Amino acid sequence: MDNYHIHPLEPLRFPLVARFYKTHYPPGKPKKDERIWVIDGPSGLCGAVRFQQRLEYQLLTGMLLHPDLRGTGLSHRLLDAVQETLCQRPSFCLAFRPLTTLYAQHGFTPVDHHVLPDDLAARLHRYCQSGKDLVAMEYSPKA
Repeated sequence: MDNYHIHPLEPLRFPLVARFYKTHYPPGKPKKDERIWVIDGPSGLCGAVRFQQRLEYQLLTGMLLHPDLRGTGLSHRLLDAVQETLCQRPSFCLAFRPLTTLYAQHGFTPVDHHVLPDDLAARLHRYCQSGKDLVAMEYSPKA
């Protein structure tokens, strides 16, 4: 696992990230105005996470690892690497229920939808109405 490098995305590599999402998670379409962190491995791009910037907060979204690398600990390394980004401003994520333990290990705690900014609460409601089992989580920096 030492052959993996985690770093912010260089803008010129955006098309590679877009293709990676299209291949492995088509609903997760990255946008050029997002802060994106990537994992590069021996065979190229193998993971990413995006931060959508809003006026008063940021949303960690679209964390994705190549399917062959899930369960290897790379997601933990990625979340460790973005801790400084998470500390810069209030941060939330809408986690698929099976991933809440992973996020909790990195400083996220479940929150009631009433705690969310209005636009994020509306998004959560829409997603849940469409059948997605999501949990709203807020980041709290480790003391």
